[in-house]
Amino acid sequence: MSLKIQFDQDDLRPLVHLAVAEALDRLEDERAKLQGRLALTEPEAAVLLGVKPHVLRDCRRRGELQGAKVGSKIVYTRPDLLEFLDRQKENP
Repeated sequence: MSLKIQFDQDDLRPLVHLAVAEALDRLEDERAKLQGRLALTEPEAAVLLGVKPHVLRDCRRRGELQGAKVGSKIVYTRPDLLEFLDRQKENP
């Protein structure tokens, strides 16, 4: 015996809106935690930019983004991230 559940758009719309709102709230909370820091780790910088950490890692390895190794972690300064973003606008 199989059970089939069907929803129409009007049933799903409030659930989707709620899920998106919660995800955006979590993202904003994470970004708020990073304010005022001198440098950001790769995962933190990725959250701030809205990309996956491997995107930053790959850009750094290609020489497109400056990073510094502090202990066992790679960190990025805000000025380096802003400079990287400016160059991306010039070369879409």
